[in-house]
Amino acid sequence: MAILRRFFYFLIVAAFLAGAVALRVADPFPVQAIRLLAFDLYQRMAPAEPLPEQPVVVVDIDEASLKAIGQWPWPRTVMAELTRKLTEAGAASVAFDILFSEPDQSSPEQVIKRLRPEQAALVAPSIGEAPTHDGAFAAALAAAPSVLGLSLSGGGGPLPPLNAGFAVAGDDPRPFIPRFSGAIANVPALDAAAKGIGSINWIQDRDQIVRRVPLVLRVDDALVPSLAAEALRVGQDAGSYVLKASNASGEQAFGRATGLNHIRIGGFIVPTDPDGAIWLRFRPSDPAGFIPAKTVLDGSMPADRVQGRIVLVGTSAAGLLDLRATPLDSAVPGVEIHAQVIEHILTGRTLTRPDYASGLEIAGIVGLGLLLALVLPFVSAAVAAILGVLAIGGILVGGFLAFEHAGLLLDPFYPALVIGLLVIGTVLYTFRQVERARAGIRRAFQFYVAPAVVDEIIADPTRLELGGEDRELTLLFCDVRNFTTISEELSATELTRFLNELLTPLSDVILAHRGTIDKYMGDAIMAFWNAPLNDPDHARHALEAATRMLAVMARLNEAWQKQAAERGRSLPEVRIGIGINTGRCCVGNLGTAQRFDYSAIGDEVNIASRIEQLTKDYGLGILVGEPTVEAAGAAGLVEIDRVQLRGRSGMTRLYTLVPADAAPDFAEAQRAFVACLREPDPTVWQAALYRAKSAAPARFATYYQFMLQRLSTRSGLGGESAPPITIDL
Repeated sequence: MAILRRFFYFLIVAAFLAGAVALRVADPFPVQAIRLLAFDLYQRMAPAEPLPEQPVVVVDIDEASLKAIGQWPWPRTVMAELTRKLTEAGAASVAFDILFSEPDQSSPEQVIKRLRPEQAALVAPSIGEAPTHDGAFAAALAAAPSVLGLSLSGGGGPLPPLNAGFAVAGDDPRPFIPRFSGAIANVPALDAAAKGIGSINWIQDRDQIVRRVPLVLRVDDALVPSLAAEALRVGQDAGSYVLKASNASGEQAFGRATGLNHIRIGGFIVPTDPDGAIWLRFRPSDPAGFIPAKTVLDGSMPADRVQGRIVLVGTSAAGLLDLRATPLDSAVPGVEIHAQVIEHILTGRTLTRPDYASGLEIAGIVGLGLLLALVLPFVSAAVAAILGVLAIGGILVGGFLAFEHAGLLLDPFYPALVIGLLVIGTVLYTFRQVERARAGIRRAFQFYVAPAVVDEIIADPTRLELGGEDRELTLLFCDVRNFTTISEELSATELTRFLNELLTPLSDVILAHRGTIDKYMGDAIMAFWNAPLNDPDHARHALEAATRMLAVMARLNEAWQKQAAERGRSLPEVRIGIGINTGRCCVGNLGTAQRFDYSAIGDEVNIASRIEQLTKDYGLGILVGEPTVEAAGAAGLVEIDRVQLRGRSGMTRLYTLVPADAAPDFAEAQRAFVACLREPDPTVWQAALYRAKSAAPARFATYYQFMLQRLSTRSGLGGESAPPITIDL
């Protein structure tokens, strides 16, 4: 059976790991989202640092510039002036993250087109052959190291002529590069004048966060560089791009076409994903890298602010809707992302997700999962939890260290999630098996051993053997008075119900006060304290249980009397007698090898039983032996008599609980009475007896009547002299 259970366990583990691997290979968006969440967390934990020398600056068409120059779009003459000033300031390249897809509507020739014919005829001679605004801007672009942007789309027009060429080493990478069918270009005169044209397209994930930026795209079979790549190429006055793909010299692809590996842009070699994109290691948005456009136009910009730097012209004005989300910021100007791409390349940062990453993650899931599955069933739950935490922590820390020190993007979250679920499942499975074993033991023993003993056996099954130990116990015997008379008035069914209603609450009281029920003997209960579990206050707990049992009996009698009255019957009051004694006994599993009970034996057990029998003579609900009083303390107890037990030398003192409804001087009067028990003068003990009786509740009448008869017999008032009462064991 154990081998079969273990087989099914490993079958379940194997199925779980196979499902986890299949889900990872399918890579649905929720799995991707978990991976991207990890990469974003890396960026927030260790973002890139801003470059103090600021090799890239952004000329920002911000709110202040719009207020100073006028609303957007600005006349192309203003853009021409901006371009000339940046060129004169020594910019290495000037790239516009702006589309100029329509002619400048503020240009004179465009204004004439919107006039009525008679108005146009009057204005045209004054305009003459004045250059257009687009012509002025084109002239400024031609004189500058300028780069214009274009937007690739599924529609649009044809791709304009590009100034950059592409050389490919290795396999053709085009099948891996994102394809578009058209482009939204600038006014042809502007595109023709610019030194470079680059795409402004992004690669946004489904959550609209920019994490990867393409360096090359394509329209049909024509390759198109990105705006950032063109700005870097023109800034170096380089010619062509070199695309190094799989199976090129020095690139290992084992004969398979796996897309791009690197792109050379002038003097920079940039590792890329197979589709020509790079993972960008972002830095927080840096306002120091922005120059308001109005400061360039009004001449207040520092003379060396753009000297030798790549300049990107864009906007941060919210109304122009060029804001993007990154792992670090919920909204940054799109032009700043272009700037960070160039910085990423210039600093030689590498942030890649290698082609072996998925295989490594899957291997980690399978290997670590199988190792934990082999170990966890044989360790405790605490150790299993520690191992699980260490495994998950190792995955998370390893992923971050790979990011921080090697620039590798390895997903720790999905493997950690799988391993976490595996650990939880294995621990729950092991716990279930242990609980099933415990339940089997509980079912086998709950009907003939105390619940505390069952717990001990479950904690240590080796205790299931014959034998006992010698220890001090407090023993309690409880018996019903006049049970024979009561049973004669009840049918067998009613008698069974009566015993259940009687014994159940009494047993609950014993268990609630940490007692162990030894056995039921018809209408009697035997219980003890301080075994199997240690209980330093065993004597006090036994006394508390006895007091509570009498209170329970009062409520039971009230309920039974009410039920009997409803049936037109009468039921005598049911009373119990409780005897308590403390002493050393042998307690343990007693019986045969086939069947045994957890029980206590010894002389002290017999004494407790005889003390309980004396409650009939004294008419008291509880009698307590002197050793119990010594163990629990005399508070709340009062001595009632001194008896000699056969086989024991000397007198044994018997005690009972001081009743709550007794007169305030009852305890003192009772002690005075007991002190007179050996007094030969009857007048002395009689006076003490009547004084104590007058302070006692009415239910003590039987006790004082019994003591009066016994003392009178001893004194010769009612017969021959008699010795002190002797209890035969």
